[in-house]
This record gives sequence, structure tokens and C-alpha cells, in this order.
Amino acid sequence: MIQLRRVDALPPYAFAEVERLKLELRRAGEDVVDLGFGNPDVPPPEVAVEKLREAALLPRNHRYSSSRGLPNLRAAICELYRDRFGVELDPEAEATMSLGAKEGLVHLLWVLLGPGDVALVPSPSYPIHLFAPGFAGAAVQRVPVGPGIDFAAGVEEAWRSSQPRPRVLVCSFPHNPTTACADLALMQRLVDFCREREVVLVHDFAYADLAFDGYRPPSVLEAEGAREVAVELYSLTKGFSLAGWRVAFVLGRTDVVAGLARLKSYLDYGSFQPLQIAATVALREARDRPAEVAEIYRGRRDALCDGLARVGWEVERPAATMFVWARIPTDEAAQPFALRLLREGRVAVSPGSGFGVDGEGHVRFALVENEQRIAQAVRGIRRALS
Repeated sequence: MIQLRRVDALPPYAFAEVERLKLELRRAGEDVVDLGFGNPDVPPPEVAVEKLREAALLPRNHRYSSSRGLPNLRAAICELYRDRFGVELDPEAEATMSLGAKEGLVHLLWVLLGPGDVALVPSPSYPIHLFAPGFAGAAVQRVPVGPGIDFAAGVEEAWRSSQPRPRVLVCSFPHNPTTACADLALMQRLVDFCREREVVLVHDFAYADLAFDGYRPPSVLEAEGAREVAVELYSLTKGFSLAGWRVAFVLGRTDVVAGLARLKSYLDYGSFQPLQIAATVALREARDRPAEVAEIYRGRRDALCDGLARVGWEVERPAATMFVWARIPTDEAAQPFALRLLREGRVAVSPGSGFGVDGEGHVRFALVENEQRIAQAVRGIRRALS
């Protein structure tokens, strides 16, 4: 057997056992409510789908495109940032496309990190945040994150205890999986920290559009001096429900954006051009869609949190994201508890341990079923807990 570089070092898929049991139950004819995988199910904007169909009928749109993204698409995302966040970006120098935020993050860290470097990464966290530095040969210094935790203080403590000094700070607010949120004051603290220590701040803004109850997630680029140190990943996956389109952007610090664009010019020719054309239409003509999508997720959040409260499981109601992060109401570890909910309640959830060691003791619910199915899930959870 040949040794597979990087791949052999990866741990087993953290959610594999839950996925295996879910498929086994479904093959046996069981109805499983899947609140595990955060795969958006809300329909995309009709105007974008119609433009995609129209653009796909033109033969010229089936040729190679540009890895940076079409000029109109980059202009459209900069217009959104201007109108929503009050941030003026240069689409030629401060914006480049990526094939989803996940791909953008991995390649961005290839640009910024190498063997012997260290990255500060929130924990628990979306798995690629923890593993992407390793793909670049770098080490990870974990920073605790979650509701009620002072993330900026944790960053400073992790910096002091790390040797060599970290080169990159990765963060993501609103946060997956813990649903922790940031205000502009926290973003300013992180920017100030990175400016003082010559650290590049990478902010994954995947859940920018999914916020509730009057909360508006700030862009890190709103903070004073952010464009000197920060880049932000914005995706059309969640708010515009375009998960399969793989359209995202890396925005901000010019030399970092240019470095990523140069690397990607060797790796890809961009996404299918009709997708880029239709994504441009979504950004310009479907600006109201993210608010409508957020309202759907708010209703699901309330249905789940209210239902869990009725069965005696009190969970914090998140102010953003498409998830509910719940402390396990028994003394079980996350993996066996998630498997028991699946066996006895026919409800699939993600064990918190799959998001790093600091996620132990929790499970994550993804709000990817309608309110009726969520009510069914609550009934199944009642059976499992009793």
C-alpha cells in the first residue's frame, strides 16, 4: 500500500457512524427525520434559476471561464457589501471568486501558511477550519468559542502560549456549530489584535444572512483598519439557497486576495459560466430573498426549541445560523447519545464531538426540515428521552 500524503493523516469521518445507522434504518423502511447534515432545503430565487436556464442555452457560455469570477459577478458582490455593510470594495483588487467557502478557505490557507506555521482556530468548529491548516503543513492552536465565551480574550491567551507565534487567525461569526454571534466591538478587538501582531485575520462569514429577532451580523470589514489585515469569505449557499452552485467570494486585503487569485489560476478555470451569470442576477435582483429564507429558519428554530422545552430539554435559542447547539440532557457522551436518538427516536443529529474535542457534551440540530417534520422529530426525541 502506498502512503497517501495528507489523506492518511486525516482522522476517520466524525459523523460516519451516525450516517451508517441512518442509511441502515432507511433501507429497512424506517422514517428518519434528518437534522444532522446542514444541507439547505429552501428553494433558490426563481429569477436566478430562470437566468441559469437561459444562459445554459447559449453555446458560448460552455467555454472556460475565469477563476477570479466574471467582472459583473465581482461587481455585484461589492455592490451588496456597499449597500448592506457600508463597505466600499474594489472588485478588481479586493474580490475574487471561490468554488464555495470551503474550497476558498483551504486554498487561502495554502497561500498564507506552510510547514512550521501556526494558525489560531476556534474550537469547537466546522471541521474544515480545524483541518485546513494541516493541509498546508501548519499546526493549530485552539481557541474556545461559544455563547458567553470571550473569544477575543481567548485569542490573546492562545497567542501568548503559542510557539512559534501564530501567523493566521481563523474565525467565523455567526458560528457553526455553537451559533455564537459577534458584534462590531468584538470584530474591532480582533482586527486591532491582528494589526498589532501582524497576523492575517480570516473570517468565514457563511451565515451572514441567517439572523433573527433584529440581530444583524457585522462584516469584519466594517471594523476600522480591517482591510489592512482581514479577508472575509461570503457565500451564496445559505441566504440565497444556492448550495450546489458553489459560488462564494474572498474579499478584503489586496495582497492576500491577489495571492489567492494567482494560486487559483493554476488550479481551476472558475465555475460553469451560466452559474456565475445567474449568481450575478441573484445578487442584484433577489436582494430580499435572504430575509425571506431567514424567516423560514426562524420558524423552524422556534418549532424545535419550543418542542424540546415541552419535553424537558431546555436549549438556548440561537440568534443566527441554521443550527441549534444543545447541551446533552443526560450524562452520555455525544456519539452514543446521538446514536440513541437515532435508534430510539428516529432522529439524526450531529454529535458535538465531531466538531473537535471541545464539542463533547453537545449535539447540533440542523434546521433543514419543515416545521411539521420538526414536530415529528420532537415526538421521537420524547420517546428516546423517556
